Amino acid sequence: MLKDSIDRVTIADVADELQAHRPTIFRIVRRLGIVTQKRRDEERGNQQVDTIALSDIDQVREALLTGRRAASTEPGALIGDGEIGYFYLFQLEPEHDSGRFKVGFTTDVDGRLTKHRCSAPFAVCVRSWPCRRTWERAAIDCVTANCEQLHTEVFRTADLSSIVSRCDAFFSLMPTLSEAQMHDDA
Repeated sequence: MLKDSIDRVTIADVADELQAHRPTIFRIVRRLGIVTQKRRDEERGNQQVDTIALSDIDQVREALLTGRRAASTEPGALIGDGEIGYFYLFQLEPEHDSGRFKVGFTTDVDGRLTKHRCSAPFAVCVRSWPCRRTWERAAIDCVTANCEQLHTEVFRTADLSSIVSRCDAFFSLMPTLSEAQMHDDA
């Protein structure tokens, strides 16, 4: 874990150390009222990154472990907040580039679409599927095979309906998530 001169550490490094997803760490930090600060990080292309004080790591670790212990008491439960949500397929420019799409995981499809409309104002949600956060990477790799990758989760295909079919096939193989699980975790 890298620290800077004022004893702060990036959220990404905390997530790596605690073997958790960054969004989970961000939710814990917000819930605990820990103040983040931004700094430029040379290792990440001089991007602005969020940091917390080293003294806050134990508090975050304990909150994460408490969540994991609670989750382990329920059969089939997942670790952490927001681990059950939706895998979405957004068509970014239906009229001008109908094969350009974005896929990913979210706990709020409408909110995610609204955010994407800042940069892709004509984006539409083609479809979404109940999903566990841990399935996201496998789902993306599976459904985008042989697609042109334009950005991290943005691709281009000649046939968007084939991507829908691949998503249907992928999620038909995964365990069914109950309505109770969807609402309890989201």
